[in-house]
Amino acid sequence: MHKLLLIAALAAAPVVAPLAQPVAPIAAKQSALSVEQVAGHYAQLVHAGYSDSLQSAQAMQKAINALIAQPSAKTLAAARKAWLHARNFYGQTEAFRFYDGPIDNEDGPEGRINAWPMDESYVDYVQGNDDAGIINDPAQPITAEALSELNEKDGEENIATGWHAIEFLLWGQDLSASGPGARPHTDFIDGKKPNADRRRQYLQVVTDLLIEDLQSIQAAWAPGVADNYRAQFVAGGNESIRKIFVGLGSLSRGELAGERLEVALASQDQEDEHSCFSDNTHNDAIANAKGIENVWLGQYRRLDGSLLRGPGLRDWVALKNAALAQETTTHIRKSVAGTQQIPVPFDQAIQGQRSSPARARIQAVIDSLTQQSKDLAASAQAVGIDRLNIVQPE
Repeated sequence: MHKLLLIAALAAAPVVAPLAQPVAPIAAKQSALSVEQVAGHYAQLVHAGYSDSLQSAQAMQKAINALIAQPSAKTLAAARKAWLHARNFYGQTEAFRFYDGPIDNEDGPEGRINAWPMDESYVDYVQGNDDAGIINDPAQPITAEALSELNEKDGEENIATGWHAIEFLLWGQDLSASGPGARPHTDFIDGKKPNADRRRQYLQVVTDLLIEDLQSIQAAWAPGVADNYRAQFVAGGNESIRKIFVGLGSLSRGELAGERLEVALASQDQEDEHSCFSDNTHNDAIANAKGIENVWLGQYRRLDGSLLRGPGLRDWVALKNAALAQETTTHIRKSVAGTQQIPVPFDQAIQGQRSSPARARIQAVIDSLTQQSKDLAASAQAVGIDRLNIVQPE
């Protein structure tokens, strides 16, 4: 989705809310903090996040390979479960975007990894059209190169790769008001559904491609490499701090509050929800909000259960304005708590009158995320960043 870059507004009056859970105290000996320490710890968080995303996606790949080798209700259920688990870790990494880093610069793979919304008929059959999609076109090669070329070709909803292509292949269309898609495992069995062999091949190719793309991003942030993006970032001084703020502010307002929640709330269209096939949109929102909190606090609960902790933006801002740092922390925690209260399934929660309790909860999250983007702009100004371009909704 393309959005307009605008100068972020400064924070409005704070709304005090209780913290949803205890957070680490502001780092001791604040005066000893340096730009290099804050940027360096952020780089650690990024590498850890992408490493966990890669590892969980590789577990998903293993489950998908088992499905491909022996399609059954059991192997399909296991692949879906692995997708949901891996999706949570990837969702937290979206706080590392929006400043032309290795994932979404001109050559970055973000569009191949997580583009949406998806016209599912571009890939496979849909209700009323059994012959739709790449899978049902025997003349179309199914290779990583071919699918990469087809991704977003002739339209940004022509999604051929990434998380949502895999999601669609695992769940199929969501035609239920009470649950996710219900693609049968027999879609992958020769003789049970036309082009089952191509469907298996497609699923394997897009999964392998996702793994390759995650590996490339992880490598860009790997420690101890003299000429990778991480090395440049850690040495980038205040410009790197500015980029961190841009990433958090843009995800807060333009992407999560705007494209992922506000658009769907306004349209009331299932096609505008993020993970519409699996009914996982509410968890996407939680993971995105948690990713913002991770960076702000400088702490991240890893896949193995360990806690990575160090100086975050909060500590840096507290050197100049401790009250503002605390207010921003409070609002970020409020946003995380709000996403955890989004009704499930999301596609039903966005229906009805705007005054309905379900829609009101989603609107409250949008308002909280919008406020925290203003807090982040004010926090950036407090540490000497006067111009902060953050992504706004169209």
